[in-house]
Amino acid sequence: MNNRMIRCLAAPAAALSIAAAGTLAGAGAAAAHVSATAPTLTQGGYGVVTLVVPNESETAATTTLTVTLPNLKSARPEVMSGWRSTVTKDPSTEEVTSITWSALPGTPGVPVGEFAQFRISGGPFPEEDSIALPATQTYGDGEEVSWSEPMGADGAEPDHPAPVLTLPVADGDGGHHGTGSASDETTAEAADSSTDDTARWLGGIGLIVGALGAVFGVAALTRAGRAAKSSGTGESGSDDA
Repeated sequence: MNNRMIRCLAAPAAALSIAAAGTLAGAGAAAAHVSATAPTLTQGGYGVVTLVVPNESETAATTTLTVTLPNLKSARPEVMSGWRSTVTKDPSTEEVTSITWSALPGTPGVPVGEFAQFRISGGPFPEEDSIALPATQTYGDGEEVSWSEPMGADGAEPDHPAPVLTLPVADGDGGHHGTGSASDETTAEAADSSTDDTARWLGGIGLIVGALGAVFGVAALTRAGRAAKSSGTGESGSDDA
């Protein structure tokens, strides 16, 4: 194979490699955006929302994150080492409208090439199939990225999509604050009470049976003693004769 033929074969291979690299880079860029998850949250309910925040900068750490909330009655950020959180409320309604996390001085924030998770516990969330939680990510060099763009009408993802939560309808088993309901607690208490009553009855029966056994034992020993005494008396009279 001469050099000219080798160059002819190498050129298409190089082009394919470049195209593949470009495709992978594009996929990585599209996937690396702020997202939100809440597996246990339902419409009109309370729950924990997790914001996954990757650092897309090649030179600076993420130092601030702000997420906009749908006017929640209650919302509390999880304690995070190295971060300070600020809850913003509507003055007229006292509903929570946003939460901001800021990296404390001397801490790394979200370093280049890494990600962090920011959690919120709150509610009640709107009774809608899905809600957007627009977020603003700020880097240490001053760059600011707004994750607030809606999905395209054709389903295409924009460059900076807003985090979206899908909210299923509640199953109707009870409240949204916990996994159990009042009826479940009542049933559990009744079962515990029944178990305690049964144990007490069995314990009482055991004591009665034990007492009767002791009485019968004493009576049997008394009868045995009398029989032995009578037998001894009879044998003694027979020898004297």
